Amino acid sequence: MFSKGQTVFAILFAISFIAIIIYMYIKDKKIHKEQYKGVKWIVLGFLLFILFLFLIKGFIKE
Repeated sequence: MFSKGQTVFAILFAISFIAIIIYMYIKDKKIHKEQYKGVKWIVLGFLLFILFLFLIKGFIKE
């Protein structure tokens, strides 16, 4: 389906892309810890809100 050159290019591209993504994540990790300190609580609040909506939906159906 693909030529040998296309397959080699796809493999090299995927490896390069993944390596760059990992490098950038490691580089930005310190900045993320400083800027996104309270994100855990916001995510927890959203999850609790969604759980609350499902509970209300369950009580209304019965």
